[in-house]
Amino acid sequence: MLIRFVLFGLGGWCGEVVFTALTDSIPRRDWRLVGTTYLWMFPIYGSLAIFYEPVHDLIRDYPLVLRALIWSLGFTIVELVSGWLIARLTGRCPWDYTGRRFAINPYIRWDFFLVWALIGLALEPVHDFLVELTPAIQETLGIM
Repeated sequence: MLIRFVLFGLGGWCGEVVFTALTDSIPRRDWRLVGTTYLWMFPIYGSLAIFYEPVHDLIRDYPLVLRALIWSLGFTIVELVSGWLIARLTGRCPWDYTGRRFAINPYIRWDFFLVWALIGLALEPVHDFLVELTPAIQETLGIM
């Protein structure tokens, strides 16, 4: 699980850098596509190995729409809780949505419900692939 924690953490960082580059730079026609992320996002993304994987194993046979709803609600709850915790620990949440369109509170937005559903569904084959890949990574690293 540690290997997948690291892979999800790194993948999340990369995905967030690309997402923020596209959503921040394109509207301003800044073709440098400068993206950002935060150090504390690594454990949040890495926690997919702890929370996402067992849920995926439980719901993999559910209808697509129900799985999308579960992912949307689950990711929204994680975004809310982690945003609140980061704000409590550091005094500021990096994704403060205050005053933004569709904001429910400083930590979550209505328009992200679809985004989270799509990401959750997209991660299903990624999870299955990483589970298959993990033994080869462990063997290569000499971890068994």
